[in-house]
This record gives sequence, structure tokens and C-alpha cells, in this order.
Amino acid sequence: MTHDIHIIGGGLAGSEAAWQLAQRGYRVRLSEMRGSGDTTPAHHTEGLAELVCSNSFRSDDDEKNAVGLLHHEMRRLDSLIMRAGETARVPAGSAMAVDRNAFSVEVERTLAAHPNVTIVRERIDALPADGPTIVATGPLTAQSLAQSIVAATGQDRLAFFDAIAPIVHRESIDMDICWIQSRWNKRNSASNEEGDYINCPMTKDEYLAFHQGLMDGEKTEFREWEKDTPYFEGCMPIEVMASRGVDTLRYGPMKPVGLDDPRTACPEFPQGRWPYAVVQLRQDNKLGTLWNMVGFQTKLKYGAQIELFRTIPGLQNAEFARLGGLHRNTFLNSPLVLDRELRLRNASHIRFAGQVTGCEGYVESAAIGLMAGLMAANELAGRDWQGPPRTSAFGALLSHITGDAEAETYQPMNVNFGLFPPLHDVKKKQRKEAYTSRAKSDFGAWIEQAMLVPA
Repeated sequence: MTHDIHIIGGGLAGSEAAWQLAQRGYRVRLSEMRGSGDTTPAHHTEGLAELVCSNSFRSDDDEKNAVGLLHHEMRRLDSLIMRAGETARVPAGSAMAVDRNAFSVEVERTLAAHPNVTIVRERIDALPADGPTIVATGPLTAQSLAQSIVAATGQDRLAFFDAIAPIVHRESIDMDICWIQSRWNKRNSASNEEGDYINCPMTKDEYLAFHQGLMDGEKTEFREWEKDTPYFEGCMPIEVMASRGVDTLRYGPMKPVGLDDPRTACPEFPQGRWPYAVVQLRQDNKLGTLWNMVGFQTKLKYGAQIELFRTIPGLQNAEFARLGGLHRNTFLNSPLVLDRELRLRNASHIRFAGQVTGCEGYVESAAIGLMAGLMAANELAGRDWQGPPRTSAFGALLSHITGDAEAETYQPMNVNFGLFPPLHDVKKKQRKEAYTSRAKSDFGAWIEQAMLVPA
């Protein structure tokens, strides 16, 4: 055998697992379908760890936010995804956003240069019959391999739709109408600068016309077998949100609170007034030439998107680097088919990692890949696995995936404080800080005491 472990899938989870194992001296064969002549409905490149939906890793606040806490824990374990994210970072307020291309290039460069990693461009059509394996093929697993997984698990796979937001060329945005500001004038924790978002203001009439356009716009037709597939609540197409009520968007991605339109400045409001609604765009690459329409994932057809989105004030001449799209995601009913170490219950040489396990989000996917890598390294070294504390972000997410969730209603989940053991003796306003403080203390103690194979 030319490798110690086979990893199938070179997305965020597979790349992170490969890094953790390689750093601990194990030889990794990393198989990636893209580049072999195959691709997926959502990917555009052959690069490892390509970001499809958004360029944001969400909040980097490790004091009050669960995903920021997960960032912190990943950095404690020398995460490749966090390393590459810092290298490719672009301004995004208190969030962590990256230049997609630079991020993917950095992940692939790092792994390709590692003496213990062999990257092979190949499609794997069936689960290996033996040998340590991590399957990290993501939510767009190829049909042949997906059928092999279904056969192995004895459970039909679940599915949901995940939507992609459009990207606009910066030079085509009318800055005489738009302005740059972060909500509540929050400063970027890294650059200490204000104004990481471009804001497009709407009057009531403009908003109502836009809302009606979403309702009336021509949308993607679903195949018969797709019609009953539920959406993931955290990545809802904008027109589906709009269908829930005329003001739903004004309390979601188009909320105007904390954004002062300087064109409405007056003696009483020297900074300006809040518009009726706002469309926000977030920087998508380091050069600042591409901007992502925040929360505007959509299933509108391309022609309808262009026509409608150019009615947004400031985007009347918008040129789109990418229009919104929709793809079907697949995931395991993990509480039923995986054990507490992410192993297939009826084929323990196979572990699963990333979004195919039913976690949701870039960071969560990479985090489960990191844990799968550590678990596999300990197993290869003949050590018992002692999992991270349930009070940590890692522990809470793993527990949800591997048995704590209700199998009958299992759906993809972002990390959130609702997954953590509750704190009843802390005031509500102080609870988030209490969760993170407890997690950091317990996680630090776990790193010191756990029998992890050293990197």
C-alpha cells in the first residue's frame, strides 16, 4: 500500500482531514473528482476547497458567537482552513470573508507541497471494501458513489436545496446612489476600519415593486422527484422568504436598521435616516472588484435575475460576474448510520466528514473534517479516542451529528448555542459570553489531557 489512509473528496472537510493526518506523519491519498473530466452542478473550478455559495466564514467573534468560537477552537488545532483563510482574508466587518480564488489556491498549494499528501484527480464510484477511508464528498456527491453509500447504510439519503447568491462587478455599482457602511458603524476587528458593505437604499414603493417582482419572476422548474425536497432555513432563496410575507425581507437580508443613508442627512439626523429597505453587498475578492449580494441566493432564472436586480437603486447598470443558482444537496441520516467517531456502523473502516454528515456551513464542514482526521490518526496510532467536551463548539456539533439529534427529523444544522449544554444560572444578556468562556476553558483542558497524536 502506498498510503496509510484514503480520503475521498477535496473540499474543505477532505482538505482539512488530509492536513491533520499528514502533519502527524501519515501518508494520505486525496482523491478529487474535479479535474478528472467530471464536475458538479455548482462548482466552477478544479481547485481544492472551492467556495461555492458565499465567500464568508461568518462571524469571527469568539466571545459572543458560536461560529466565532468554532474558529477559535480550529485555530487551537492548527486548522489548514483557518490558516488559508487568514492568507486570503478580505474586509467584512466582524465576519471572516476571503478571496475565493486566493483561498483555494493556498489550500491546494499547501497540500500539494506536503510530502505525505498525494492528490489524485479521479472519480471514486464505490465505497472501498477495506482500508482506512474518510468520505468527504460533500453535499454534491456523485450519483454512483451516492448509490454505493445508500446501499451500505441501508437508509435512503436525504436532500435539501441550497442556493447561490449573485456576484456584481464593483465598477458597475452606482456609488452616487449607494454608500459604504457597516451596520451600526461597527469596525472591522482586523483593520479597525469602518464601512465593509455597499448599501443600496430602497423607498417603500421601490421595495414593494421589488417584492412583487420576486413573486412574479420566472423561476427554475423542479423535476418531479425534487418537488418535495425541503429548503435549509439558513440558506433560503430570497423569493421563498418573500413568499412568507411582504415584510419578511425587511426583517431579514434587506433590513435597514443601523444603516444611515447620508443623502437624507438633515439637522435633526446629521448622519442620515434609515431607508425603508436596504440591499447589502459584501466584498468577494481581495482586489475589491467583486461584491456578493448578501442573502440574495435565488432560484429565479438568469434573465429574470438580471431584469429584477437592475431595478435595485445603484444596480441599474450592474454587471454580474456570477448569477444566482440552485443545487440539490445530499446528506446522511448520521444519527442512525454513524457512530460517535463518525464511522459507518456497519463498515467501521469508513468515516464520513463534512456536509455529507448533515452539518451546514463552510466552517462546520471543515471542523468535522478536522475531527475526522484526528480520530483517524488516533486509530492508526492505536490510541483510544477521547472526544472534545460537549461544552465546546466541536463537542456540541459532533454530538448533534452522531446521535443527539432526532433521527426522524434530522436536518442540516449550523453550530449554534442551542446545541450546547444549557446554562440556567446565568442572566440572558451574559449567556453568550458565559458559553464561550466555559467552552474555551474546557476545550483548553481537553487539548492538554486528550491522547491526541502530536502533530
